[in-house]
Amino acid sequence: MDKKEKLRYPAVFLLLGVLFVAAVFANINSGSVDVSWKEIMDILLKKAGDNEISYNIIWKIRLPRLLMAAILGGALSLSGYLLQTFFRNPIAGPFVLGISSGAKMVVAAVTIFFSAVMIPMPVSATVISAFAGSVLSMLFVLVFAGRAKSMSMLLVIGVMISYISSAVTDFLINYASEADIVNLTHWSLGSFSGATWQNVRTAAMIVIPTFILTLLVTKQISAYQLGEGYAQNLGVNIRVFRVVLILLSSFFSAVVIAFAGPISFVGIAVPHIVKLMLKTARPSVMIPASFLGGAVFCMFCDLLARTLLAPAELSLGTVTSAIGAPIVIWLLLSRKESEA
Repeated sequence: MDKKEKLRYPAVFLLLGVLFVAAVFANINSGSVDVSWKEIMDILLKKAGDNEISYNIIWKIRLPRLLMAAILGGALSLSGYLLQTFFRNPIAGPFVLGISSGAKMVVAAVTIFFSAVMIPMPVSATVISAFAGSVLSMLFVLVFAGRAKSMSMLLVIGVMISYISSAVTDFLINYASEADIVNLTHWSLGSFSGATWQNVRTAAMIVIPTFILTLLVTKQISAYQLGEGYAQNLGVNIRVFRVVLILLSSFFSAVVIAFAGPISFVGIAVPHIVKLMLKTARPSVMIPASFLGGAVFCMFCDLLARTLLAPAELSLGTVTSAIGAPIVIWLLLSRKESEA
């Protein structure tokens, strides 16, 4: 590691840390109800305030929402990074490959089922169904991956799987009640609204262990980036390693979809932004940086969704698409020029 890298890595992490703190303060102090900084600090430090309404707004609405945005944003970014590593394609991501749509399809089916039998749908059922949908879509992509002649064709196949999943979801919605249709429509647009401390704890209990497991395979990812033959020579079991990458990526995608709905472009754009900042693809640096970058990105996107048209609220997917889509177009053009 040269002197520039020794300075660059801490500088990038410091910048991301400063942006994270700024996003926390901006989110917690923004909303239709004005709460003074003195009240905010009293609520955060003492878990009490003179005004019960302010206390409920900060402690029960804004704080869980910004923490959920941080946790799920980091998970979504890491999911994209793992998929890009697996497919060796900078445009791979849960949204592009149809993984998000597949999870949405299964969640919609399970939601309608629980509604039909008049049983409240537990959070665990949402998470499990989202994970099942993610893995199912990934398996379809892998089946076609062996026959695809190019990565561009594989991406087109992923888009087609996304359309098929969306068509099945639309068909299932015909059997849903009006309340379920409204809920599924709102959920499918992506949002961190309605986050509770229980949801934050559940999401953290899934994301944190998955993040730790991802760190444990850092050396294998680094070897895999240099080629399958090189990784095998170092003792990496390629088949097992691929399964591990798929499961880790699916867990990250599933928890996001379960609690916030499908969110587009974050998994593609953020890892590349971080890579450009770090000027390296080292997994030991990229994994924590991608997670932190995804957290910052989603927190600021959620802030824009809440404040741009206040008191109305934009869907999170609208904001992430508006920011992420130009980045993806730039990546596609850059890739085409490099291949020319």
